[in-house]
Amino acid sequence: MEPAKAINQDPGGAHKVLDARYYNFTSATRGKLERMETKRLASQLRRSYEGQAWHGPSLGELLDGVTSEQAAAKPVSGAHSIWELVLHVTAWEREALAVMEGKKYETLAGDKDWPPVQEPWQAALDGLGSASHALVAAIRAMPEEKLNESAGGAEYNFYFMLHGVVQHNLYHAGQIAMLKRAL
Repeated sequence: MEPAKAINQDPGGAHKVLDARYYNFTSATRGKLERMETKRLASQLRRSYEGQAWHGPSLGELLDGVTSEQAAAKPVSGAHSIWELVLHVTAWEREALAVMEGKKYETLAGDKDWPPVQEPWQAALDGLGSASHALVAAIRAMPEEKLNESAGGAEYNFYFMLHGVVQHNLYHAGQIAMLKRAL
């Protein structure tokens, strides 16, 4: 079956095809890639938060200068506020870090997925920065072999989960950019 058809017929097929492409190298090439992958992952995650990203402004750049009033605003009906998005991204970065440290993976739901706004805006920003820096440091310290291991008992490995965290950050960075324009 062609990869595109496999993906369309099997919702879980997308990561299987991507994993197959990643692992479809000679063992020598795969070994070189694996020895560099945690460095690349750490760099991509850091760039999603601190900049020098190919796509445009990072989360940190987008959040720089946002006031608590702007962060709490909901200029788009039915959309989350910037503040809510910051807490959500932080929650998932902390979950990924906890899984890397041995916690069983769980899909966050309810207030764990979208924590209520209760802390001051600066504390939310500091929490995101702290979570991002801690996750980057953990990825840098991670043995390359661990990338192939199940992420806390999930159906996928750490390689897939950590790329997902980067993608998640960038997805929500785009939302924050749109909310800022709507203010």
